[in-house]
Amino acid sequence: QVQLVESGGGLVQPGGSLRLSCAASSSIFVINVMGWYRQAPGKERELVATITTSGSANYADSVKGRFTISRDNAKNTVYLQMSSLKPEDTAVYYCNRHQLGTDYWGQGTQVTVSS
Repeated sequence: QVQLVESGGGLVQPGGSLRLSCAASSSIFVINVMGWYRQAPGKERELVATITTSGSANYADSVKGRFTISRDNAKNTVYLQMSSLKPEDTAVYYCNRHQLGTDYWGQGTQVTVSS
């Protein structure tokens, strides 16, 4: 069982920045993909970005050039650096870890972009 603990959400003005972190509890290193998804009110959960164990990243078109995903395998932690934030980025952001055919999810952290 893998537990994911997110941190770093909050309220930010348009054009501002936030950094999300997600720490995974795992005593055994396995090949995995970690990522961030988000869900806005009344909308379905959508992919934001993913990153493989080797560091290959993938982004949704809506965040390309503004968000950067990274990971520290030694710390089992994935980060999402968000810049040039827009009101439409407002959502609950969920950390995800996919390994051995199973998806694990964090509890979510609220990001609100508003003036």
